[in-house]
Amino acid sequence: MARKTKTLNDFTTIRTEGAMLPADVLRRVAAQSVDGMKSTDYDLPTSVRLNEAISQAWTRALAHWQDFQAARADILDEDETGTVTTRKLWLMPLLEILGFGRLEQQKSPIIEEKSYPIQFGWQQVPIHLLGCKLPIDRRTRNVAGAATASPHSTVQEFLNRSDEHLWAILTNGLQLRLLRDNHSLSRQAYVEFDLESMMDGEVYSDFAMLWLVCHVTRFAGEKPDSCWLERWSQLAAEEGTRVLGSLRDGVEKAIEAIGKGAVSHPANDELRDLLRSGELDKQELYREILRTVYRLLFLFVAEDRDLLLLPRTDDDSREAARGCYRRHYSTHRLRELADRIRGSGHGDLWHGLTLVFAWLDDPEGCSELALPGLGSFLWSPESTPHLLGPHQDLPDLDESAAAPCRVELDNEHLLGAIRALAFTEIDGLRRPVDYRNLGAEELGSIYESLLELVPEVVATQTADSSRFDLRTAAGNDRKTSGSYYTPDSLVQLLLDSALEPVVADRVAGCRTSE
Repeated sequence: MARKTKTLNDFTTIRTEGAMLPADVLRRVAAQSVDGMKSTDYDLPTSVRLNEAISQAWTRALAHWQDFQAARADILDEDETGTVTTRKLWLMPLLEILGFGRLEQQKSPIIEEKSYPIQFGWQQVPIHLLGCKLPIDRRTRNVAGAATASPHSTVQEFLNRSDEHLWAILTNGLQLRLLRDNHSLSRQAYVEFDLESMMDGEVYSDFAMLWLVCHVTRFAGEKPDSCWLERWSQLAAEEGTRVLGSLRDGVEKAIEAIGKGAVSHPANDELRDLLRSGELDKQELYREILRTVYRLLFLFVAEDRDLLLLPRTDDDSREAARGCYRRHYSTHRLRELADRIRGSGHGDLWHGLTLVFAWLDDPEGCSELALPGLGSFLWSPESTPHLLGPHQDLPDLDESAAAPCRVELDNEHLLGAIRALAFTEIDGLRRPVDYRNLGAEELGSIYESLLELVPEVVATQTADSSRFDLRTAAGNDRKTSGSYYTPDSLVQLLLDSALEPVVADRVAGCRTSE
């Protein structure tokens, strides 16, 4: 029987942003397969199992949630923000259930004369408790703690500026976020629990994750960086490095799978003729396959971050179009298929995928699937003129270039490529790659390593004897073109040393002129 890979989607009310505690680590926490998961690690007697403690906590939490829900309708006029009721009936009891005890209000912390309206905490853990009528990600005029910046920004800035604090809790009773010191300007990093959906839907498995991750013992330690949460975060960083190495291998395998499938398919005589005559250089074919792989990587990341399709609206037809794409055309569907089946000699999956490529190149996109038109060279037929699907237009190429051609690719080779990209194997276990949190640096370093590879192509008149392999050689694209990926850390250093003095001079000049 095919094995189903557990994903974070199995937790319907939990999402993770950034690489602080990525989905793979949370799955292992749920399976209790990481360190720190013994009863004594949660300050429980050895005779009490974790599942028993979670079950008791769940019963108590449900009762408090029902009391809070009953009172929510009465706070509309009495409490503009809902803070008093939310704290008294729900958040304080919930934190007690998580082992924090009865929290006392404290003075707002101050850093360099700036006050941060975070009025609760446990040891070195700031805890920002809002009313249920206050949003986490938006400012709320005339409300202390949310007037000048969103509550999320306030807590994140405090963590980033403080040397004594590493982790924090932010909640308005309907959502709870676990935050960590994070200096990235481009992406947020947190784990969010949708408490309202969790409790109303009685999603016990998600509450169990909340309890396991946010229990007070996860924050305890002589120093902030010695707590269990930090150890799990460091585990995520270490395994991320291992996954990156495996992903490089996976991209190489994906290129080989597509290359072998293309040159060996019985219907691709035209491609083999171009290779055999020398009109199509094998290195150019390799570049086209690499662009195809990067199209897949782009779609993996864009789909997993919900950035690809046209935004949600109140229009039912838009939602139907988004659903149709996900069910029948998405790379998420291809990844699920690759995890379950080997694939056959049919080519329907390649036909569907190259249709998506064509729609993304079209300025109009495809409204029936909520696909936007992205344009750019990556999606143009000119970037892969010898790997075109049956529905893609033949581009006009320079007279010196080999004539464009369409190719077939069977499901077995395509799913083999998808499988190599979508999953890694660590310690004998297949794990899905977390493309939602994959950064530009990882993709860039992969690209640099691929420039060291050169293809070995044998194109014969018969499909069975044609082959495509990769090997490392001295005269590769990276060395001959001087192409090297610049890590983000070096870019930041260069910007600090080169731009900051210029900006400072301009600011000083503006002040002088005033």
